[in-house]
Amino acid sequence: MSTPQSGDKTSPTQHRSRRLERYGPWALVTGASDGIGRAIATELAAEGFSLVLVARRKAVLSQLAEELAEKYGAQTRVIPADLGSKEGTATVEAETAALDIGLLVAAAGFGTSGPFVDGDLETELDMIAVNCEAIAALTHVFARRLVQRGRGGIILMSSLVAFQGVPRATNYSATKAYVQSFAEGLAVELSPHGVDVVASAPGPVRSGFDKRAGMTLSMAQTPEEVAKGTLKALGRRVTVRPGFLAWALETSLALLPRRGRIWMMTRVMAGMTGG
Repeated sequence: MSTPQSGDKTSPTQHRSRRLERYGPWALVTGASDGIGRAIATELAAEGFSLVLVARRKAVLSQLAEELAEKYGAQTRVIPADLGSKEGTATVEAETAALDIGLLVAAAGFGTSGPFVDGDLETELDMIAVNCEAIAALTHVFARRLVQRGRGGIILMSSLVAFQGVPRATNYSATKAYVQSFAEGLAVELSPHGVDVVASAPGPVRSGFDKRAGMTLSMAQTPEEVAKGTLKALGRRVTVRPGFLAWALETSLALLPRRGRIWMMTRVMAGMTGG
């Protein structure tokens, strides 16, 4: 998708219809039960997309599906699945085989905080399964479909922590470094086939993620802000830092060498985790 030229007077409604035309009719959103995934699903429903909603909690997904149908008239499918398991990703693949999905939004993921050696190993390995293995598995399935289709889009959730090691979030930042690198390479491979890829790298987001990770956020973005910025960037760039906070934090780190970025993130994480 080409970037609008300066002076472009296209209205937001026209941009939305163009996105639906390019990537529709169906979008699949993982992690749709809350946070960024839910916010992106809501934005897409407002634009006219039909939605496949994926997360572990069936009741929450079903409630969201009803809300989107009532408010926007959205057609929805609900797939409860644990993406930390091969069975979960296989279920998603099988239950979407007959749908013309043109947009994959891989927003499922979680994090931990604190010294890696003090963490629970099973939880840390589960995080790698959800944040990395499931991304690879689902992207492999849907990228093949999009290449055959000749058009489509893929949104992968990176993070501000993806660009350097982050003590007290060591494993989480490593999983996001994987996603970032994966998206950058994939974007080049898929571009000739008409498939757009964007890595969204927000800063701290007040989405329930912080509670699960045991973090206290003094500043945070909203999921809605991240959703809008991410969708706007799809087809225009490979990496986006959606929202002012993400941009400001990255700008403050940009001039530091990698070692300096690690030192700065050490201080930030100590403040967030009481370390």
